[in-house]
Amino acid sequence: MNDESHRPSPRRILFGADEPIFDVLPERVLSNLRLPTSENALLWNIIYPLAQPAINLLELLELHPLWGTRIMPEAGEDNLIPYYWGYRVDGERLPQLDEVLELVDGPGLPTEVDLFLFGHHNLVLIEAKHMSSLGRCSRYARRSCPEMHLLDDEQKDPCRYWEGSAVNFEAHLEFGPRPQPGEDAPVCHRHYQLARTLLVGHSLASRLERTFYMWLIVPRERWSSFELNWKDFTERIRDDELWRRMRVLAWEDIRGLSAV
Repeated sequence: MNDESHRPSPRRILFGADEPIFDVLPERVLSNLRLPTSENALLWNIIYPLAQPAINLLELLELHPLWGTRIMPEAGEDNLIPYYWGYRVDGERLPQLDEVLELVDGPGLPTEVDLFLFGHHNLVLIEAKHMSSLGRCSRYARRSCPEMHLLDDEQKDPCRYWEGSAVNFEAHLEFGPRPQPGEDAPVCHRHYQLARTLLVGHSLASRLERTFYMWLIVPRERWSSFELNWKDFTERIRDDELWRRMRVLAWEDIRGLSAV
C-alpha cells in the first residue's frame, strides 16, 4: 500500500519515516502513531536511531534497571534486530510469530507486543509504556468472564488461559485456584496483558530456540505507578531463571545510549 495518508505524520516520526514497515503495520498501530501523545511514536523515535541495524544485548544489560538484574554473567555478545509490533523495518514479519499468536490467542484479538529484539541466541519481548497503564482483562471488566460471570447455559467456551494446555497461565505463573463465580477480581484480570505477553514470548522463544527475556520500559517518574503490579506479577513466575531475566528500564536511560 503506497497511499501516503496511510503513514503517520512526519511530525510524529522523527527518523526513518520512509521505511517499508509503515506500509504493512496494522491500522491500530498506525492510529496510535498519529496521536500527539503516541507511545508507539516514542518507541520508534528512541529505538530506531539506536538500531542501525541492531542493538547489542550487553549494552542494554549494562544499563542500571529500575528493577531487575543489571549484569547477567551468562549473557554473551548478541546483536539484536528490532521487530516493531512484530515487523522488521523492511516490512518482514518475525518468523513463526503468527503461528504462536494463533496458538496463544485463538480467534480473538492477538496479543500486541510493542517490541521484539531478535538475536542469534536471545529473544527479548518489551512492553513499552508512557502515559497508559498495564492492560487488564476486558471480558472481566465487561462482566463477561466465562469463568465468573456467564451462566452455564450462556457459556460457549471456558477461558482458554485456564482450560488449554499449551497456553495455560498456570503452566508458567502461580495465579492460584481457577476463578469461580462470586469471588473477588481474579489475579488473571490484574495481570492479563503481562501474562499473555509471557505466554507469547515463552512459546516463540522455544520455537526459535532462543533464550527468552521479558522487559518493561516506563518513564522514570512513573515507575512508582507500575511497581506494585510488576513486583506482584514477577513473584508469580515459576521459572527462577526467567525471573532473573525480567527487567524494568527507564526511557531516559535508553535514550542516553544514543549519546554514548
